[in-house]
Formats: sequence, structure tokens, C-alpha cells
Amino acid sequence: MIKKLALHALVLATVFSCGVKNQTNDLATDTPIMTSLDLVNIQDDKVNVVINPGRFIQDTVTYRLPRVVQGTYAVSDFGRYIENIRAFDYEGNAMPINQVDTNTWTFANAKNLDRIEYAVNDTFDQEEQGGIGDEVPFSPSGTNIEPKQVMLNLHGFVGYFDALKQNAYQIDIKSPSSFKYTSPLTEIKSTQSEDGAIKHSVFLANRYFEVTDNPMMYGETEVEEFMVGNIKIVLSVFSPNGVHKASEIKEIMAEMMQAQKQYLGDLNSTPRYDILLYLSDTQKPDSPKGFGALEHHTSTVVVLPEQMDPEALAESMIDVVAHEFFHIVTPLSVHSEDVHYFDYNNPTFSKHLWLYEGVTEYFAQHFQVYEGLIDPAEFYVRTTEKINTSRSNYDDAMSFTQMSENILEDPYKDNYANVYMKGALIGMCVDILMRENSDGQRSLRSLLGELSVKYGKDKPFEDDALITEITAMTYPAVGEFLNTHVVGNTPIDYGQILDKVGLYFAEAEVETNYIQNAGELILSADPARGGVKFNDLVMNNSFWKDNGVQPNDFIKSINGTEVTLANANQILAEVYAWSSGKAIQVELLRGDGEILIDTTTTPTYTKAVTLLENPEATEAQKELRKAWLKG
Repeated sequence: MIKKLALHALVLATVFSCGVKNQTNDLATDTPIMTSLDLVNIQDDKVNVVINPGRFIQDTVTYRLPRVVQGTYAVSDFGRYIENIRAFDYEGNAMPINQVDTNTWTFANAKNLDRIEYAVNDTFDQEEQGGIGDEVPFSPSGTNIEPKQVMLNLHGFVGYFDALKQNAYQIDIKSPSSFKYTSPLTEIKSTQSEDGAIKHSVFLANRYFEVTDNPMMYGETEVEEFMVGNIKIVLSVFSPNGVHKASEIKEIMAEMMQAQKQYLGDLNSTPRYDILLYLSDTQKPDSPKGFGALEHHTSTVVVLPEQMDPEALAESMIDVVAHEFFHIVTPLSVHSEDVHYFDYNNPTFSKHLWLYEGVTEYFAQHFQVYEGLIDPAEFYVRTTEKINTSRSNYDDAMSFTQMSENILEDPYKDNYANVYMKGALIGMCVDILMRENSDGQRSLRSLLGELSVKYGKDKPFEDDALITEITAMTYPAVGEFLNTHVVGNTPIDYGQILDKVGLYFAEAEVETNYIQNAGELILSADPARGGVKFNDLVMNNSFWKDNGVQPNDFIKSINGTEVTLANANQILAEVYAWSSGKAIQVELLRGDGEILIDTTTTPTYTKAVTLLENPEATEAQKELRKAWLKG
């Protein structure tokens, strides 16, 4: 559900917040929880929030902010960002509060509780202080509060009462009228102050899940809309320095998503899909550093560097949004009870990350060759890179279902990123087996279509029964594969599977990028000098070799920016996305001397064992390959 960029989210306010006697709230009722957020009076990057739950009849109630949010598979502890929390009774008197843990508060004498007020600090600012490794929320799941823009991943602002998870929320957002805003949530009311300077927008969420599942973007954003079949796509872009335009990104997204829609066919499950793109000014220390995206059921929040060239941004948006958009199939239409009844503070996890993330990533790659956006050779290179990365960086003998179910624990959490590598390869293998056993007539997509009809967004499947169900719906070979290589710990023999479609592994010259050789990093950390250096593999990368780079050359700066261990990830993410024809300046240190590479990038190649079409493939193998890659 997370897609990270490749490298190893006045009248009405008075009514909502004052001490008016509210309707009785007997556990879960039809009474909406009134919530207000003030985006006008922001101080020190903090937003004031008021929660008015209605009248309780029990003596003690518990209020929580999420410890974990869906799709992140990591601890975020959004309660850490709550400050100055206060409670008031119906007479306006302060009430005692007991903080149980980082994310949990209890209130005694709850029958008298009228409202809770607190300030919310943003998470983007904390990334520089704590770092991504210190469990600061992954940027697309985080929050941003600044005068020009507010990223409202609402799980960072609005919590829930244990007894009222199924209650509706009315969320009143007070903002400057100059702010543009977008959200998949239904807006039920909009009013302006008499002078027109302030706007109140009231949104409805039918339960807390919808609060967490519908991010908002407020501020100096650009908004573009287009149709993909019968799905309305809403693209919101915040580029702090105006480097990129929503109108330009729209053209790229429209072409790509039209191809996705054609690939999905009847697998539609939403009338609207939102893309919220925050472009980070990486020159500022308080800018977000976690590049990638977090999907929601009908939207995605994307964070990428603003300094990327238009071509590199386009490539990254295709890679990231393609993955996130395919989540409308799973988990939106096909998901387990763990997903459907998610516990934000004590979550259990499904065994089937291979389905949610792996199949989604496979679709994001496969549709590009299927719809002619890339040629088969490029698809083979990408597949080879996933195989190499999976085998060299992760435990290839680890049960995928066991890993998924225990994804927050050691040693499983360190293997999470393998869902985008081996998880996608599992999807590929199932797809080929489906094609083989049906004479090319059935596929992984058709299987997901059948599962969507059987379950759908309102009916979860039983986690332990899924593979048995898939086996019954498909073929013994599919069940044997899943039980052996997904439930079991036997590594996959990809050569055996790919031989079915007339492919084999052999050495060839393949195009690569400027930080890898077909998936192998040509860079290493240099802790002694606090930066990054080229390793021995650089001699097999044609671009750098032709420009005289040698092993152990230390990278001093790239395009004027000093490279350090602290910023290496974001800078190299940009280098990863370089395309041919880009003017670059790279300063290197070699011994006591400095070397300047001032040139324009050209395509770069390496020798690598990769997937190739077997010239001796049989007609049956060729036909199966055609069915697999072109339908």
C-alpha cells in the first residue's frame, strides 16, 4: 500500500465548539461527531482542533490518535504530535485528563464531557530532527502545516473514541477563502464570512475509517480534472516554487491512466479518484524526505522532490501512481477481515501482502507492456531487476504469509520492501500459470475480477481460507505454487516458470540507470568522510566509465548540492530518475585532488544476466507468451 520511490497523506464553528447540550450518545449512535479545524489562525505550524462527540452516558471514555494507519505497515504514533490537550464540561469548566500512553487519553465523569481541544503539530518538520529511521511517519502519510499549504492526512488531526468508531463525523474546516482545496469526502455545506475572507467547508465521513481514508490538500494548490472512462480524476499539485504545473502533469497522467483503465476493463470500483501531489523543496531543511506515495481506497498522496526535471518527474509519477491506482482492485474490492476491521492502535495484519502489494505492483508493470507503453525488452529488464534485488537484499526463503502477518516484528519488518520485488514476481508466476492452464483464456486479472464479484468492498474474505478458495477457483498448479512458495519457504525457480513462455536467462548488454547496474548499486556509503563514493561496480557502468570515474571516487557535490549521508537518499533519488540529455555537474574527490564532470547524460549500459526471448522456443511457448504479454 505504500509505494516508495525506488532506492535501497463562523457560525458552524461556534455551534460545534460551544457548550450547548448535545444529543445523547449511547455508544455508537446516529449522532455525528462534530469536529472543527482552524486553518486561519495557524501559529508555529500548529492547527487547533475541537472534538465535540455528543453526550455520553458512560462514566469513562477513551480517545485515541492512530498508532498505525492502514497501508504503512509501520508505527507512526500520531499522538506524539498532539499538544496542549484540554477537556471541558457543559459549563465551560476544565476537566481532568489521564494520558494512558502516547496515543491514548481517558476522561472520567464522561457524562459531563462537552468537548476536547488540542493543537496539532505537523510531521514534515520533524523528519529533519528525527529522521525517517526513527519512525517519523512516512511523508505521504504525514502532515504539513505552513502558511501556503496544509496537507491534511486527517488521521494526524482527528482521533476516535473507542465506543464510537462507527459514528459519522462532520468535519468543519475554517480556512482563508484564497485557499483551494480538494478531498474525496462529500462536502455538505459551505459558507463565507461577511467580508469574504474566511470560508467554512463542512465534510461528512460516515465512519472513522472514512476520516482516515480521505486525505485533503488545502492552500496554494493547482487543481486539474479529467475523465478516464467513467472515473473522474482530480489532480491537485503543490509546487512551492512553481517549478511544475498541474496542467503539464495532467497530460502525462491522462495518457497513462487511460491505458490503466483499458487494462482493467470492467474492474471499476470508484466514480472518482484523487491524486494529491506535494513537491518537496529539498533545499529547505524542514521539507519532507520520504519520497513515494500512500494509497487510499479512492485516492493517493504522493511526495516527490520539486527539483526533479519534468522528464524524471513524469517517469516517477507513472511508476508511483500506476501502482497506487491499481489498489482500487485490491484492497478496495478484495481484502481480508484484518483490513476491513482495522484496529489503529493494536492492529493485526493479513497474511496476504503478496496480494495487496505484490499483485498491485505486478499490474503496475505488466499493464505498461500489455498496453504498449513499454516494449517487451524493457519489461524483461525490469523483471530481472526485481529478481536480482529480491534475492540479494531479502530473505528468499522466508514464508511470505508469515512475514505479512508479523510485518511489524523482527526479522520480518526488514523484509517489507520485498513485497514490491518478490511480491510482484509471485503475481507474475500466478498469471503465467493461469494462462498456461486455461490455454491463454484466464489470467490473474480475471481471477481478481472473480474475487471482486464474490467479495467486493463491503465483504471481507477469511484470511486463512483465501488460498484454498483461489485453488478451488483456479487450478491445482496454482494452489501448489502458492502453498509451496508463498505459504512455504521454498524459493521460486523463476527460470522454470519463465521457460513456459519461452524466456531464458543469458548475459547481454542492457540499459541501466546512473546509480545501478541492472539492480546492483554502484555506490557505497563512506562513513569516514560522511558521504557516498563509487564502488568497484562503476567500471561496468558505461556512462561513468566513459567519463573517467574510478572506484572509491568520493562524490563531493551533484549539480551544486553537497552530498552527505543525511541528504544522500533524496539526492540519489533524483539521480536515479535522470534521463538522457540532462546537463550535469558532478564534483569528485580522488586522493588529494578534485575532478569535475561537466557533461550531458547519455544512455548508460551494463553487461548483465537478463531475461531474453529464447530463439529455440516452441510455437506453444510463443503463443503463451503472446497471451501473457498482449492478451
